[in-house]
Amino acid sequence: MHYKIHVIDVKNALKNYIWLLEDTRSKEVVAVDPTEAELVTAFCQQHQLTLKQIWLTHWHPDHTGGVPGLLANQNLLVYGPRDELSKISLISNPLQNNDHFHFNDLKIEVIATPGHTLGHITYFIEEMDSLFSGDTLFAMGCGRLFEGTAEQMYHSLNRLAALPIQTKVYCTHEYTLANGEFALTVEPHNVALQERMRQVKALRDADQITLPSTIEQELETNPFLRTESAEDFARIRSLKDQF
Repeated sequence: MHYKIHVIDVKNALKNYIWLLEDTRSKEVVAVDPTEAELVTAFCQQHQLTLKQIWLTHWHPDHTGGVPGLLANQNLLVYGPRDELSKISLISNPLQNNDHFHFNDLKIEVIATPGHTLGHITYFIEEMDSLFSGDTLFAMGCGRLFEGTAEQMYHSLNRLAALPIQTKVYCTHEYTLANGEFALTVEPHNVALQERMRQVKALRDADQITLPSTIEQELETNPFLRTESAEDFARIRSLKDQF
């Protein structure tokens, strides 16, 4: 496999990460949800990489803020949700559920996951066992319901939970520690959750990233993937909002 994934820590208040997918043969990269153009440009220059594509999961400014700057002096394909074209005018390649496209010889599947926003999409790469989940699925958490309903988010999370358990989950925020602290209030006797929290605390104490997660880990420790119904999900989501 001649692809690898890099991370840029934006070091902002929202704890954003920008993921970069590199084709190591061509030294070409994709930027996923680029918060700030300068960080992506500097990383590419430092590692002699050429930016070819931008993938956007939804319209929120901390995910799209770098797009105008990155397009200012280069011609790039910008993939993003068709349902949010009115909010992200710079999308050149609008996508919807079950669409497929390519980055060089790598095939990407689009999974619609409304809830956090109405048009939110995620990017699944079967060949790499990798999911770019944006703000739908977090490590031990999920995104707030800014636009969608609890029922929409419940079904979106179930779609992601059905992916192969070895799938690595690249979400866009370092919220793992806080999510885990809440998860322990929902499932205080979950041994897998307790052990994961010990690992997460050690990583954060060392100023290390806690991602990617895996679908298997989330099925064992994420209370939002362990709910039985949309009503149950809504109850836990409202508890998290007040946590």
